Amino acid sequence: MSTLTIQLPEGLRKSIEALAAKEGYTVSQFVASAAAEKLSVLLTTDHLRREAVAGRREDFEKYLAAVPDTPPSQQSDQLH
Repeated sequence: MSTLTIQLPEGLRKSIEALAAKEGYTVSQFVASAAAEKLSVLLTTDHLRREAVAGRREDFEKYLAAVPDTPPSQQSDQLH
């Protein structure tokens, strides 16, 4: 583990402390989790953008055409 000192607006710091305490986390755990979630979102977005650029419309149309044109089954209705 390493230490990182950051500056936060007072209101944000208080909100983080209150929510962390309410959820049973330390402030460090809360901030580390929030940072990991944000990093995951950004990395996923970058990955999806790269995949979209590499994709071909023809491939999409081919896979879409292979999906049967049928209404949802009764079983899938019961899941919701």
